[in-house]
Amino acid sequence: MTNAEALPPMSGSVDDSRDLSAGLIGAAIAVCAWSTGTVLAKGIDMGGLAIGTYRFWMFSLALILWMKLRGQTFNLHSIKATTFGGIALGADIAFFFSAVKETSIVNATIIGSLQPILVGIIAARFFGEKIRAKDALWSLVALAGVIVVVTTSTGDDVSSLRGDLLAAAAMFSWSAYFIASKRSKGRVTPTEFTAGTALWTAVIVTPLGFLFGQDMSWPSAENWLLLIAMAVGSGIVGHVLMNWSLVRIPLWIGSTFTLLIPVFSAIFAWIFLDEPLVARQIIAMAVVIGALMVIVRNQSAAAKSEQRRISDATTPEVTT
Repeated sequence: MTNAEALPPMSGSVDDSRDLSAGLIGAAIAVCAWSTGTVLAKGIDMGGLAIGTYRFWMFSLALILWMKLRGQTFNLHSIKATTFGGIALGADIAFFFSAVKETSIVNATIIGSLQPILVGIIAARFFGEKIRAKDALWSLVALAGVIVVVTTSTGDDVSSLRGDLLAAAAMFSWSAYFIASKRSKGRVTPTEFTAGTALWTAVIVTPLGFLFGQDMSWPSAENWLLLIAMAVGSGIVGHVLMNWSLVRIPLWIGSTFTLLIPVFSAIFAWIFLDEPLVARQIIAMAVVIGALMVIVRNQSAAAKSEQRRISDATTPEVTT
């Protein structure tokens, strides 16, 4: 198995290498932006589905307006092309909200962290991505680090099989969203995909908020500020950047990057909410970040190696 086997087909050009590097940076920024959502949500005095309703309506309509002002396409085709991704994202929010009501946050988070394993299998089967053994090993190291971070930071011991199954359903839905994003290349732009899936999610989550008996009334001024921050940060920045990155990097890497979300969330909670961090958590966070840095370095080295190989193969031999 060669160093380039974990990479999507490349022409060997400098642009391909730059696309990969940009995609890796974009995915890292995206998961960092997603992590802010946990901290912001703690300050919003609203139920999870109510938050989702206002958040997704805000950032979907904001993206659509921004696209229209720039003369970019968003029409019925956009909505139809993003149906699968939108339903997957809406289902993820609904299932995860239901899961944390019936099982521990620890269980729900750990089950959700198994996503890279599922996505890696699908990426290998349907997208032709071949993950080298050492990268798979580093992914498992990162997953182990996440488990330590989560189990150390939460004392919630309430759990149930039903809640765990709902968390598993959320994980499958979240994986489906990533797959839909990867498959959207050539059909819609990343911004178009993000706007369409966000609109679908808003349509799905809104009635669920009423069905679950949440207070869906107009938010207070303070809640509005936090909702706007969440819509811009974890919504627009997080989703747009990740969807932009997923058409440039292997699917399994984008999925593996989500393991940084619990790490960044814990760091932000420590900075802004004064939530304590113990030595074991800090060491585990360093392990997660270090493991993912190794994977990124391996991918960058593989891309450069493949670029040189193709360049050497296409360079005419000079005879004397």
